[in-house]
Amino acid sequence: MRKILYRSDMIQCALCLDAPCSRACGRIDPAALLRNIWFDNEKTAAYTLPAENPCAGCQAPCEKACVRPGQVPVQQLITRLYEEVKEELEVAPVQDEERLRTELCGIPLENPFLLSSSVVASTYDMCARAFEAGWAGASFKTICSMEIHEASPRFSAVTGDNGSIIGFKNVEQLSDHSVEENMEIFRRLKENYPGKFILASIMGQDDEDWERLARLCEENGADAIELNFSCPNMAEGGLGSDIGQVPELVERFTAAARRGARIPILAKLTPNVDRMSPAAEAAMRGGANGIAAINTIKSIVGVNPHTYISSPAVHGMSAVGGYSGNAVKPIALRFIAEMGHDPALSDMHLSAMGGVETWKDALEFILMGAGSIQVTTAVMQYGYRIIDDLKAGLNLYLAEKGLDHIGDIRGAGLDYVSDTTDVLERDTILYPRFNSKKCIGCGRCVISCADGGHQAIRLTDERKPRMDASKCVGCHLCVLVCPQKAITSSGKRVKKVSS
Repeated sequence: MRKILYRSDMIQCALCLDAPCSRACGRIDPAALLRNIWFDNEKTAAYTLPAENPCAGCQAPCEKACVRPGQVPVQQLITRLYEEVKEELEVAPVQDEERLRTELCGIPLENPFLLSSSVVASTYDMCARAFEAGWAGASFKTICSMEIHEASPRFSAVTGDNGSIIGFKNVEQLSDHSVEENMEIFRRLKENYPGKFILASIMGQDDEDWERLARLCEENGADAIELNFSCPNMAEGGLGSDIGQVPELVERFTAAARRGARIPILAKLTPNVDRMSPAAEAAMRGGANGIAAINTIKSIVGVNPHTYISSPAVHGMSAVGGYSGNAVKPIALRFIAEMGHDPALSDMHLSAMGGVETWKDALEFILMGAGSIQVTTAVMQYGYRIIDDLKAGLNLYLAEKGLDHIGDIRGAGLDYVSDTTDVLERDTILYPRFNSKKCIGCGRCVISCADGGHQAIRLTDERKPRMDASKCVGCHLCVLVCPQKAITSSGKRVKKVSS
């Protein structure tokens, strides 16, 4: 079984624009291959390689040209693609994207990937560039009749070891263009990109405003409407997530929008609730055809130990804002699964978002019942170009599984997840397995087991871990903390011994 290519192998890669490594190579495109690896798409990278490894005997000008010279093992990573991935490819390269074609409330989508309503879909030029890159459509930044005045700065983040964003906070509000300006953008987009999906996000101030905005969007070319019941950053009370937390208001304003438009309507719901189904069912009663979820989670990040102000700090103050990024994906999956399980919502389209960076992230949402996928934070960090890996990775996965259509796996994971843990089998143990060849003797497994587990592991004189099966409960904490991935599941369950 081949080794896994971990992001840690290229943790210093900056994923450059017009990357110097590719300009220095002249044989292949190292930057594209590194991006494939970063976005869990190493099989696609391996398919693009020539028959012979161009790195063999090369003096690695790519590594010398790197903006962080000598810090990214480009040759090693590409050689591993040859030695550990290319030799085990299961199917021929996928030449078309027919498997990715789907629909949203009956309207065709060339693939399931849309930009979500935010700054990444806020002008004609941005949407046009995204469409040219391969995105199937966009949920345009929320249109409203209010005057929008944004703070500066308005973003902050929780970052990983290499500075990449794990969690992202924003205090941004809605579109600062007039309704008329946004309607002109819709008309131009529909004229120039008739095959792309335009999802018009709106937020009204009262029943009449919701109805008027919905009507205008339909008249000016929108394919569907998304009702923003979820923005946590509104300066005025009674809007955004304040509505999404009250099912009666969700139903009322959905019905108002439905009076203004005949095209499909999605209600975008807030995760700042215990359960989302009551609001989703209310939206359905109001005339919605689908649900979009999740929007950002109310948050505070980065409290400064000297000024005591959280981030982003604006003239000595900050505020609770919306949290997004890969860190929120487990929460988003939970809400999508909740609605996927709800029989009352079986006919509703679920457009999922919340932490999608790779095709594997998107696949998880599809397995929980999502019919389309929306993305913002990853685009803000990496650009529209990530659509290449989203499509290629998901397309190849479907081909390997022998599936002809992405809809064949929608909701396939719902039968294997429960809202409660009472369904879990508790009479057997799945012990960990230790690979002494990969082990470096750091003792992290011993520390974690001693102080956070059941004191079942010790280090030998040769600094190798030894497990006491009489104490091990199979919690797999050691598997998670091992920096070498030298501890795995044994793969065989053993009956518990009665004490």
